[in-house]
Amino acid sequence: MKKIEHIGIAVKDIDQAEKRFAKLLNTLSYKREVVESEGVVTSFFRTGESKIELLAPTRPDSPIQKYLDKKGEGMHHIAFEVDDIEQKIETLKQEGFILINDQPKDGADNKRIAFIHPKSTGGVLVELCQEK
Repeated sequence: MKKIEHIGIAVKDIDQAEKRFAKLLNTLSYKREVVESEGVVTSFFRTGESKIELLAPTRPDSPIQKYLDKKGEGMHHIAFEVDDIEQKIETLKQEGFILINDQPKDGADNKRIAFIHPKSTGGVLVELCQEK
């Protein structure tokens, strides 16, 4: 794992959250993107070498909507940048981690992503990401 790439925060209203985080971080979001396959709209902020990703649902059956219904707004995941996502997935499986995604998929911000189940990381949803 090279570095913390971003921290994902689940929000109900992307517009309100963007305003709140723009004030908090004293910078504007540099990118808003819809990921249709996940039913989510994302908004990214740079902060030092890392980023904050706001995630809001675009449909009632999206994973983010289910998360919000269960836990409310707040930290959703932490993402780590990797050089070779396929190799990292295989290594983690061999080390006993439970992967939500056995194969990388397309994510926001020009990334290939895969998630590690919180059951194997002490309750934290971990995302692996690699630049496309």
